[in-house]
Amino acid sequence: MARTCDLTGKRRLVANKVSHANNKTKTKKQVNLHMKKVFDPETGQTIKLRLSAKAIKTLDKVGSLTKYIRKNINLFQ
Repeated sequence: MARTCDLTGKRRLVANKVSHANNKTKTKKQVNLHMKKVFDPETGQTIKLRLSAKAIKTLDKVGSLTKYIRKNINLFQ
């Protein structure tokens, strides 16, 4: 299973680690993912999702999963 956020679609980034001598080495920046059970009061279901920390904070701010999906409908088309 790929390390991606189920809601936002965030994936790892590839970057260069640059030394003092300006040597460049490829490195990977992983996403901060957590398994989270999300309860949606409108449908009455609990869904287990793999979410990034940013997505968890956004869900807390918006209030529910369906409100988040309605607000960001362009991500799910």
